[in-house]
Amino acid sequence: MGTALEFYDFIIYGTAAALVFPQVFFPQMDHLTATLVAFSAFGAGFFARPLGGLVFGHYGDRIGRQKVLVATLLLMGLSTFLIGCLPGHASIGVAAPILLVLLRLVQGFAAGGEWGGAALFGIESAPPGRRGLWGSFTSMGIGVGGILGAGVFALVSAAYNDNLVDFAWRIPFWLGGTLVLIGLYARLKAPAPVAQPAIKPVRAPLAEALRQRPRQLLLCTGIAFGYCTIAYIGSTFFLTYATQVGFSSTDALMFDLTLSVAIVLSAPLFGHLSDRLGRRTVMVFGALVMALGLFAFFNLVDMQRFAVALFAYSLTGALMGATQGPIPAFLGEQFPRSMRYSGISASYQIGAALYGAGALALVAVCSLLLKETAQMSMAQIDEEAISQPLATASPH
Repeated sequence: MGTALEFYDFIIYGTAAALVFPQVFFPQMDHLTATLVAFSAFGAGFFARPLGGLVFGHYGDRIGRQKVLVATLLLMGLSTFLIGCLPGHASIGVAAPILLVLLRLVQGFAAGGEWGGAALFGIESAPPGRRGLWGSFTSMGIGVGGILGAGVFALVSAAYNDNLVDFAWRIPFWLGGTLVLIGLYARLKAPAPVAQPAIKPVRAPLAEALRQRPRQLLLCTGIAFGYCTIAYIGSTFFLTYATQVGFSSTDALMFDLTLSVAIVLSAPLFGHLSDRLGRRTVMVFGALVMALGLFAFFNLVDMQRFAVALFAYSLTGALMGATQGPIPAFLGEQFPRSMRYSGISASYQIGAALYGAGALALVAVCSLLLKETAQMSMAQIDEEAISQPLATASPH
């Protein structure tokens, strides 16, 4: 429940970045540029996530999971509520987007410590042979957060006739800030963790993980990078894509809601299968079928038929659950308890940050490998294109 409310806050920001923030915080730009800038502000939180993972992971190993999870929830709820209170660019000018980015950084910092701790709370309490299933409850929480976020935005959008810009966009943020109180109550009243053999706390858990488990850290980071790439594309870009091909904002939110429902249903199924068949088998299967499914997804949505697009989003959500279900147990099992929070949080959050950094690095590398053409005339470019094949052609 705590993870669901935490990721509700996260999802509604991505939704607002796609549908509202370009007009509210960046009205001086054309729509395309404003949308890109709004998503850049959304991406700023990813740079804070690794720091949050390192800080909260350290204290989660040193002082316990529950205290850290309460702190992450409070930070996330407060920043979400304050985003809903922010004046727009028309009221305070450039200060509005600056404050938006700062609050987004706080959100990202809190989210960096959330996922790992919540996952460990499940798998460390699981009965024998059920860690995959119990770990998947965290993944279900992410899906439930998506359902709440998309559902609230869809209801608000329908109630205000798709006019979210003036005032309605603030309602989901205010609601998220107050709903966090429910998650806070749940975490404070959570049962005591199962008794574990006494282990002397490690002074620097992450340093120990780097020293003792460098291979596991690197491979877990790679898994998180691949998974987070598709997961955050699913929760943000897919929403924008639907509106770009002609669907209304309400339709797009319904698609997003369907995707989240499919994740909630499929994550525990595949988590359970990983207990029976093994983590690696289910993870490899999930990654391969998801890769193939993406090729079908865009073609189906481009048909601009509501029922077909709804099927595409539901199928994509189900396939996402194939990797999302086993991930908490799979990553958490790679580290001993004394360094587990640090290990799982650092690898997952660095992998999430690499989702954006890796894409930008690809842009930089590909740009360097292409020829510089700024000082060439179009006639020179055309002449070079014609002459180059003749110069390299064989006599035959």
